[in-house]
Order: sequence, then structure tokens, then C-alpha cells
Amino acid sequence: MHYTKLTWGVKDSFRQYVEAAGGSITISDGATRNADGSFLFNAETEGDLAIASDGSFSGSQAFAGTVSFEAHGGMLKSTLSGLAIESAPEGLMLSALEGPMNESRCHIAKLAHIQPDNTGNPRFSAEITLDGMFQIADNYPPGTALDEVTLS
Repeated sequence: MHYTKLTWGVKDSFRQYVEAAGGSITISDGATRNADGSFLFNAETEGDLAIASDGSFSGSQAFAGTVSFEAHGGMLKSTLSGLAIESAPEGLMLSALEGPMNESRCHIAKLAHIQPDNTGNPRFSAEITLDGMFQIADNYPPGTALDEVTLS
């Protein structure tokens, strides 16, 4: 199956904190924001990500879009761009371009397959990695639960 959309809110409490602190969340490069506050990223090209009914996986899929968080006069600044879901030796990973230079990739979250949503789309729990901690405002230690990821 070819997945064309990735829905992810990063972390609801983080979004709320940024906005409550008078900060901003900027969406660009094709990403959009859903009514529930999560973000929608469209597939860049056809990938080869395959997820079997038993939860096994292979391949990868890249998604277009950038989400930037900024608060406290720029003291809090985090940009997530070039998301991809990748099969890696450590499991299924959510990766992004590594900021601030965006010249290499890093795994920002480890994904675990959970029951599909009510329309049968694959859902994943997400736990932040060490690299993800550095990419998402250096605030959440590795293993912290992030928002679920859904593919459609």
C-alpha cells in the first residue's frame, strides 16, 4: 500500500505551551494544520514503506512540510522538516532533517504499531529519541511519549 499522508501533532502539551507563552507555530512547505492541532504532511514521492498485518515493516516513505515552533523571543526555537518513516535496525523510526543546518537526517522518534484507527489506517505510538530531544526544544528526555502518528 502506498501511504500519501502522515498526521502527527508532535506533542500536544508542547504545542499548548508554545502558544500559551505567546509564541508561534508556523507551517510551510506543504504541511497543514488540522482542527485538532495536529499537522498533516503529504508524501513527497512514492516510497516503499510496507506494513504487514502482523506489525512487521520494511522500506521508507518521505513526507513534505515544515513545522516551526518559536517562543520566548526566539530562546525556544525548533523546526521539524523533511519527515520520513524508515525501517531501521532499531525498529520503525520517524526521522527528520537535523537542524539547524538540515544537511543530514536523524531519528527523532521510535514508533510502535498499535491498532489501526476507525478507518483502518495504521497508527503508531511514538517515543522521543536522544536526537529527537535535541531537535524538539531539548525539553523531553528520551523515551517520553509524543503524539501518535497516523498514516493514510
